[in-house]
Amino acid sequence: MDLIRIGDKVVSLSRISNYTEQILLARSQGLSQQDVAKKFNVDRSFVSRLETLGELRKGRSIAVIGFPIANPGEITRLCQELGVELCWVMTNKERWEYAQSRNGIELVNEIMDLANRFRQFDCVILMASNARVRLMAALLDSRTVVPLVLGETPLSSDVAVDVETLRRTILSVTETAPSKK
Repeated sequence: MDLIRIGDKVVSLSRISNYTEQILLARSQGLSQQDVAKKFNVDRSFVSRLETLGELRKGRSIAVIGFPIANPGEITRLCQELGVELCWVMTNKERWEYAQSRNGIELVNEIMDLANRFRQFDCVILMASNARVRLMAALLDSRTVVPLVLGETPLSSDVAVDVETLRRTILSVTETAPSKK
């Protein structure tokens, strides 16, 4: 068990973690800090401080999509570090496995579901070949798309993405105000 002793008290770390998660989930579902505080019998300032402790950044919601990527691990770590909500990057092999593991109708339906999911973001950074970037931008709202073209279509091998270029792109997007829809 994950118990620790503080003076004459025995404290459960998992209980703290569970309550913290429930508090933050309630906030993410739209409840006010005051309502959450009342629900969990804590001070409103405690809820505010919890949010501050976990805050990675403020601003626009961002997704990063890319394929075929030679350095997906680096890209994923950068996205986590910068608070990108959704990072979906694949190598060329992973991309083909993804496409070939589904029949045509499943693949089309899944692509449309993904497009709907990506449309919910204020900004989508797309890393792909020139034709794939154009196609994905057409599926999404092109005002929300930031293209990073990896080369001319067709790309048959993985492309290493410059992590610092992507970092600058993500930071520049987070520093700009969201466009009015």
